[in-house]
Amino acid sequence: MSGNAQSDGRSYGIELISLEKPEDVNVILGQTHFIKSVEDLYEAMTNAGGNIKFGIAFLEASGPCLVRLEGNDQELIELARENALKLGTGHVFIIMMRQGYPVNVLNNIKAVPEVCHIFAATANPLDVVVLRTARGAGVLGVVDGFAPKGVEGPQDIERRKVLLRKIGYKL
Repeated sequence: MSGNAQSDGRSYGIELISLEKPEDVNVILGQTHFIKSVEDLYEAMTNAGGNIKFGIAFLEASGPCLVRLEGNDQELIELARENALKLGTGHVFIIMMRQGYPVNVLNNIKAVPEVCHIFAATANPLDVVVLRTARGAGVLGVVDGFAPKGVEGPQDIERRKVLLRKIGYKL
């Protein structure tokens, strides 16, 4: 969905943009505000430990307005870059990651002084609601995954508890 056209030919209005990623990739989408964000996010990811593979794209909103890139996995850096260009918003970052979960790195990311907001941290399909104006674009919100299909019952509770212990998040 999109709005009208501006005098320079670009469209404006509200768009729904689906981020592209393989099923085994988690994505963290957030807002930050300074050129050094990409390096600080890289440090936050590496300081989380483990063998997490990741790519980061930061969409700069002033000066040269470049997409800044970092990471330790070229495929994931490219995936973050492609999705960043698709969004075309200002001061937003995308982290694509494998071999770890967002829960392993979120506190590190939230501790980065430039980080203003986390929109989503998920392995689910992710749609981003973007508003385009004459000056630029920004994230209004996200649609993370799917709508509920019911309420958990006793068997679902047991499956949840088994899964959390199997993957090491509960004893």
